[in-house]
Amino acid sequence: MSNAAKTAKTVLITGATAGIGRETALHLAQAGYHVIATGRRAGELDKLRAEAPAGARLDTTLLDVTSADSIAAALVEVDRLTSGRGVDALVNNAGFGLIGPLTEISDADLRRQYETNVFGLMAVTRAFVPQMRERGNGRVVNVSSMGGKMTFPFMGAYNSTKYAIESMSDALRFELRPFGIHVVVIEPGAIHTNFAETSMAPVNQYEHTVYGPAIARAKTLEKRMMSTAVGPKVVARAIQKAISRRSPAARYVAPWFGNLVLAMMAVTPTRVLDAVIRRISFLTPKALRADQVRGQGIGSGAAASAPRDLLPRTPAIIASNVSSGTGLSRN
Repeated sequence: MSNAAKTAKTVLITGATAGIGRETALHLAQAGYHVIATGRRAGELDKLRAEAPAGARLDTTLLDVTSADSIAAALVEVDRLTSGRGVDALVNNAGFGLIGPLTEISDADLRRQYETNVFGLMAVTRAFVPQMRERGNGRVVNVSSMGGKMTFPFMGAYNSTKYAIESMSDALRFELRPFGIHVVVIEPGAIHTNFAETSMAPVNQYEHTVYGPAIARAKTLEKRMMSTAVGPKVVARAIQKAISRRSPAARYVAPWFGNLVLAMMAVTPTRVLDAVIRRISFLTPKALRADQVRGQGIGSGAAASAPRDLLPRTPAIIASNVSSGTGLSRN
């Protein structure tokens, strides 16, 4: 019997209807944890519950991290499922990626990004931490991204929320440790989920801005970025490590080779790195003057025929490790 089965730890996961959250729910249930998977889509939660391994305990409840009423209702349901004890570990995974040039993104869209990825995370944490504090033990696992350590063009809105999560997690780690609560950050790299597809879908609206030529080639760059992607099971294992270890690290990068990317970027002069990133993102004056590309859809022939020297392999590997995410939009 696994240690998880012996201790019967209860883990609540937000954003568990797709991607990393869904994979983590199934993985932890298989490992013997009592999993409470949450999300906004009842149908997907039903499918997840039906997919649970035989003998596993995987409960589900609706939870919209941006709704105070939804969080309060989920807290009541969790109390019922745990006989008032609460959860041993909270995995803050819900989130989505807003992609586009920062000067073209509306205030409403930018606020929506922060409401889910930042304010939603803190609202859920405030709701479930008090019982951990009363017991004198618990874990808070915040799913960030390698994009919380580096920023890429058109990902500024999303990356900035991950930077916020990194900073708030550091503060929470200091503030909650005296009460026996460990706070751990998970930093995924490029992961095969529907996150990239979902995030890229609305980017067409920026084709007719001054960034049109770069936007039209976005699909080409996306394919290069995902060339080193791995499956979500890698992240699920990192989350289990964060929950199960007696003294967990403050951060886990998944997959492990993401640490090499971060180390390489740390020693590369900013001016050099900026030049490389602008080039592979088609943000040079020459690329943006490519009027013949303007107006063509993502994945167009113009994108497919982009010169290979604009897409050097090593920077693409760097880029691939900031395109990670936390699953389907606000799942």
